[in-house]
Amino acid sequence: MIDFSCYNAMKFQGKCCFLSLALSLPLLVSTLHLAYSQTPIHNCILDIQLSSTLNSSNCEQQSWGGFINNCCGLDFDDYLYALGLYANKTGKIFLNSSEQENCLGKVTEKNVTGCAIEKLTSGSGGCSDYTVRDVVNKLGDKLRRLDEDCMNGRTNETCNACLEAWEDISARAKSKDANADLCRFAVLLSLTSLKLDDRESIKEVYKFLGGHTFSAVDQEIKAGDNAKISPGPWILIFALIGVSVAVIIATLALFVKRIRSAQTIQDVSEDSTTLRVTSRDIYVATNNLSASNLIGQGIAGKVYQGILSNGHYVAVKNITNEGYMETFVREVRSLSHVRHPNLVALLGYCENETECFLVYELCHNGNLSEWLFGYDKVLSWIQRLKIAVDSARGLEFLHTYPGGCIVHRDIKPSNILIDGNFQAKLSDFGLSRVMDIGQSYVSSEVRGTFGYIDPEYRTNHHVNASGDVYSFGIVLLQLISGQRVLNLNFKRPMYLSKMAREFARSNDISEFADPKLKGEYSVEAFDMILKLALSCIGLKKERPSIQHVLYCLENTLDISL
Repeated sequence: MIDFSCYNAMKFQGKCCFLSLALSLPLLVSTLHLAYSQTPIHNCILDIQLSSTLNSSNCEQQSWGGFINNCCGLDFDDYLYALGLYANKTGKIFLNSSEQENCLGKVTEKNVTGCAIEKLTSGSGGCSDYTVRDVVNKLGDKLRRLDEDCMNGRTNETCNACLEAWEDISARAKSKDANADLCRFAVLLSLTSLKLDDRESIKEVYKFLGGHTFSAVDQEIKAGDNAKISPGPWILIFALIGVSVAVIIATLALFVKRIRSAQTIQDVSEDSTTLRVTSRDIYVATNNLSASNLIGQGIAGKVYQGILSNGHYVAVKNITNEGYMETFVREVRSLSHVRHPNLVALLGYCENETECFLVYELCHNGNLSEWLFGYDKVLSWIQRLKIAVDSARGLEFLHTYPGGCIVHRDIKPSNILIDGNFQAKLSDFGLSRVMDIGQSYVSSEVRGTFGYIDPEYRTNHHVNASGDVYSFGIVLLQLISGQRVLNLNFKRPMYLSKMAREFARSNDISEFADPKLKGEYSVEAFDMILKLALSCIGLKKERPSIQHVLYCLENTLDISL
């Protein structure tokens, strides 16, 4: 973590108007700063804990990649941490303009409104209005990566990984949000709010990110946005050379990738030619991808509902993010020959030079997440148990598939769809991996959704069926509690797994039950589900198989009927 004493390398570059004050200025500034740090800012809702050290003359060391200026690094970090405290207490991330105006004033002897702090304001839409819960739900993977890559110590490797995660948030956000900086600060402040107990590490993260410089490509983008940046001739020459080389390499890589992807898809299509549909079929079915038919949107692309010429209602996933071509191929491979009543059926796919589409059966009742967390939808106790049983049956089929265990790797409520008959079906096999018969695991980079990932998988990178059981255990806890994976209704955010263990120890399960149930559930069955879920999220060697989980769920359903 950053020890704020490391900021001694930073100093305020002010212009002295009166030579006679030159010798006494440091003492005066130090006195004002210390006095201000002990006095709360009038009407400010933030607890800004100012550092007592002076900034050095080397302002560039803490410019957050050029986001801030006027040698404000120290004050900016203090303000960020104060926002993290605020987010921890309220769930909100940024202040509105009037709240911020009450807090800015003069944090030191200079006016911080020229430091870029004023940019971190809510009300402009997109990430500026996100809460911590929004970050967890919508940007959870980015929050997870920032956590994993930035909170692992103080080595150069940690710093480099942290900076890569930081820039990746900006790069991915540029296409969706007008101000990508607000998106990555929203993620950083959410991380701060969740890691307040480890302040030293948070300060170290600020040191990594505050002192970073943009990559060559990012420098070029920033130069285009800021006419004040005018690098010297040699810097410009080397930058242009670097960018040119990067573009050439990227172009070659993209070319090779397209060839490999095309070859892979061709190989897949030879095994599943009956699933091929034309782009014309897609456009006719969805009324030319009409916005009125849009039913979902994710990182990979958009999902539309439609009707094929044979009368089948379908959900069409349009893969628009080229980085998800691999998941397109994986879904075709995984689902083209896999059929089960509790798995969403892949009805067709279409790929050409510019577009990729996956065509699924349409589940008219949406997904489990909408039913658990939507204000206008309620699931009865029996419906919840049936959804749990259906989902476990689908997962059992995958884990015992004759061709090798299929590990889903992204079990969560939004990937459990509900059809017109209220039958649950597992969906989204873009992250799935197949283990050959006899294999105990396959190694892979950590993929999945924040809050549902097996902690042991995060450590050893071993993909196996046990990881799906862990994720399913979290889903079971959500089915009976109606809670998200991170609860913000407490003074400090609490993870669902911890909350469940505490309620189990207190034996007061009624407080853990979803209020939407209104007490209408079998206490015996509820207790059984709670204990089963906790066993699923326990240590890997103690977790039950999905077959055992299904057996227990079927028993709880019999008890409840």
